[in-house]
Amino acid sequence: MKGAFTLAHLSDPHLPPLPAPLLSELIGKRALGYLNWTRNRHKYHRRDVLDTLVSDMHIQVPDHIALTGDLVNLALEAEFAPSLAWLRGVGPPDRVTAIPGNHDAYVRSTEHRFGDCFADYLQGDDTTQVTFPFLRWRGPLVLIGLSTAVPTPPFMATGTLGRAQIEALERALSGLAGSEAFRVLLIHHPLRSDSRIKRLTDAPALLAVLKRHGVDLVLHGHDHVHSTIWIDGRAAKFPSSACRRHRRARMATRHPQPTICSRSPAQAMRGAATRSCAGSTTRCACARSGASA
Repeated sequence: MKGAFTLAHLSDPHLPPLPAPLLSELIGKRALGYLNWTRNRHKYHRRDVLDTLVSDMHIQVPDHIALTGDLVNLALEAEFAPSLAWLRGVGPPDRVTAIPGNHDAYVRSTEHRFGDCFADYLQGDDTTQVTFPFLRWRGPLVLIGLSTAVPTPPFMATGTLGRAQIEALERALSGLAGSEAFRVLLIHHPLRSDSRIKRLTDAPALLAVLKRHGVDLVLHGHDHVHSTIWIDGRAAKFPSSACRRHRRARMATRHPQPTICSRSPAQAMRGAATRSCAGSTTRCACARSGASA
């Protein structure tokens, strides 16, 4: 499509393999998370599938890549350096934008390591500091990054923005009111959830801000399922979409109906493939993977 800008969306890679934890690290929530990894999660978060999807994405030559959190699993100190090396392989900071997920702030002892380690991928265009929300202008898009990543008790995977971040987001969106940019909000937790233990705790406050100011697209992760819902904005509804790890969205005009095609590695491991296309104004082109069914 002439003049189109292609944004690829990756989420929740939970980069395998998990490094062997120190015995001193397996305390509280990490002990339960490690048990879950060894019994279940390692079957679905496979490096060969992830590498195949990233290679396929690179073949599509996207203009930019958005990664909406959960690069690591238990936020072990030994996870961050390999994850940074992997992210550099996905692309340089000017071509990739990342935000943290709840697993990136799994426990208090390492909750700030994501910001320290991946700072170049989190910084807004107008600052050298890691602050949320941040704004990155890429082609016709402005990427607005939020952080819902906070440590939580065992068996909880909730996220929280906090009053200061929500107020800063409102100021940022107000400042974009006269812009023709396609506004893409990046957030790890979905804006709506039926799960008490996985929800965004201050979602009502965020939804109220978005209803007053609007955005054009929300990309999130967290639930490990493909979904698209429509959210009330200032002048019209806008889509909020998620994928397990891999999504492509083409945007050619100020207010298109985005065409979204997703392939799920975890779902591929279960023998099923997900493909969803919303809208008809752009051409749908799904990424194909040899690891997918």
